[in-house]
Amino acid sequence: MALSHGLAMDIDQKDDHFFIEIKAIGTLTHGDFEKITPILDDALASVEKPQIDAYIDGSDFEGWELQAAWDDLRLGLKHGKKFHRVAIYGNQRWQEIMAKVGGWFVAGEVRYFDEPLDALAWLRS
Repeated sequence: MALSHGLAMDIDQKDDHFFIEIKAIGTLTHGDFEKITPILDDALASVEKPQIDAYIDGSDFEGWELQAAWDDLRLGLKHGKKFHRVAIYGNQRWQEIMAKVGGWFVAGEVRYFDEPLDALAWLRS
């Protein structure tokens, strides 16, 4: 059975640097954020001044329920200053616009890509 919605997250850490990969699927719910938020919080709490590079795959992302949108905003406000670079891969014009809006809440650079390999290459440059 295919997953209808959710967030899959992988966190790699080397010293104070984190590489976080997130796959967003379907319409995200409050429950999705209840699952990943403590994992992210715990990982980042292990370092005094974490720096994050993130790759977000939104190719199967359809949006948020209202509470989930609020959860996403709160997560961005809480950890936004820790982000160095965020690459968002998607395939919808509205995702590109949301990436620009999301950039307002992140200290680092946020870019939208319509090719996943371009996004990953930018993060590694």
